[in-house]
Amino acid sequence: MCKYAVIDLEMCKVPKHNRARYHYYSEIIQIGAVLLDDEYQVADSINLYVKPEFGFIDNYIKNLTGIEKKNIIDSLTIEESIKEFLSWISKYEDVKIVSWSMSDQEQIQRELEEKNVQLPEFDSLYETWIDAQKMFGEMMENDRRYKLSEALIAGDIVTEGRDHDGLSDAYNTALLFAKMKTEPEFQFNEYYAIARNEETEGLTFSLGDLFSGLRTAG
Repeated sequence: MCKYAVIDLEMCKVPKHNRARYHYYSEIIQIGAVLLDDEYQVADSINLYVKPEFGFIDNYIKNLTGIEKKNIIDSLTIEESIKEFLSWISKYEDVKIVSWSMSDQEQIQRELEEKNVQLPEFDSLYETWIDAQKMFGEMMENDRRYKLSEALIAGDIVTEGRDHDGLSDAYNTALLFAKMKTEPEFQFNEYYAIARNEETEGLTFSLGDLFSGLRTAG
């Protein structure tokens, strides 16, 4: 049966003076991934820091992700990191990649192309890549692009780690993905369920309303 590698990337900024050689705004500095077995249980994980060639870690990225210069100074290049990732998933059969939106897939694809890195083994994974954000939107019966943080609250997922850490976000996305795949009737956070029912009755609500409800309950 199929297994799933749920992946999350963190990036740094690429300054304007380097965009003549590298034409994109961001560059990968972390690859976090969690493997779900054929029963949707967390079975393995990998965390790779990536050394950027054109970007740098400023205070904003440091505060956002918790990643510092010391974490990447002796880390792998993007080519070496993807090869390490491929080696990791090669231990398992029939693995599909999952991410929250397709932006991570697009980031990897364009970064490898920009750096003239050819990895046919990774290219084959694009064809079966799963967009968990789209999957969640379809379950909600609309085409809104939900933030991962909102979807985790709506799904009543007890999260681990910190936001914008690649491994933590991959783990939390994996929990949500597993829940979507295994619950015939997806169980929402009770406050979110109430708010969603009100919306179907013609009322409006916001994520701020949900947080307000959670604070009141606490």
